[in-house]
Amino acid sequence: MIEKRTAQRHRVFKGGTIAFENSGFACTVRNMSASGAAIDLENPVTLPQSFTLSISRDNFVRNCRPVWRNDRRVGLAFV
Repeated sequence: MIEKRTAQRHRVFKGGTIAFENSGFACTVRNMSASGAAIDLENPVTLPQSFTLSISRDNFVRNCRPVWRNDRRVGLAFV
């Protein structure tokens, strides 16, 4: 498989929150780079074209968009 990422991702296991409009739900951040992340969702949900990912313990907040999906794992690009 050809690697298409612009930055190397590092494995992590952190609790995060996806927020959009007036809703939010928990996710698990599985890997991260300067340009994106992969998250696991507890339940399959429809995501909007853009939303906010936050990791409270790291004071991390980024606007992002989904770029791929495989069952409950979603690849994100930071915008």
